[in-house]
Amino acid sequence: MPTSTDHSFIIALANTAMARPLFGGALSAAIPPSAQDISELRQIPDNQEVFANSQTDQSIIIELLEYQSHVQGAEAVRYHFDDVAASNGAIESGSWKIQGVEQLTQSELLLQECSSAWLLSGAQLVSKFNEQAKNTVNIYLCLFRLPQFTTDILVTFNDPVCIDPLSSSAAGFVAAVPWTLQDFQNVLQSFRLLNPGVFG
Repeated sequence: MPTSTDHSFIIALANTAMARPLFGGALSAAIPPSAQDISELRQIPDNQEVFANSQTDQSIIIELLEYQSHVQGAEAVRYHFDDVAASNGAIESGSWKIQGVEQLTQSELLLQECSSAWLLSGAQLVSKFNEQAKNTVNIYLCLFRLPQFTTDILVTFNDPVCIDPLSSSAAGFVAAVPWTLQDFQNVLQSFRLLNPGVFG
């Protein structure tokens, strides 16, 4: 169990005061206050929560996915990164790279139900709206593994770092205070399960 001197746990407890309900209140996390709920603009699949920073084109996506029992350890988060790359159309050679993978310790998390948690950092060349222009996007994935619920929870932070001048993102891009890795870490550390019934 975390001790009173575990600063990461103290930060997570503080974040619960700012927690935002997810999936009808079954889960919660400290989403950045400036985040726009994309479900208010368009239909989002029932297994997703999508939040965006409208001024920076950054986004945070939370997905409830089927547990992939055929991959374990670090290979599991690599598997999901490959799946995200395919969804983003970044499957060509040189269109993506993995920069690092690490395991998060339970003392860093409020989601004690997960058997393990893995954090991956990488980058992908992504086209918005199937455009020819490609933007360089740093992608940070956290995979929470819950085999008892046959569920993988994937939390993705998309952070564009190089916008192609011909991309539609360039037209709307304005100078603004971007979300940081600390904001993403706050999401992960404050992530909680409140109602296991969400897994069916």
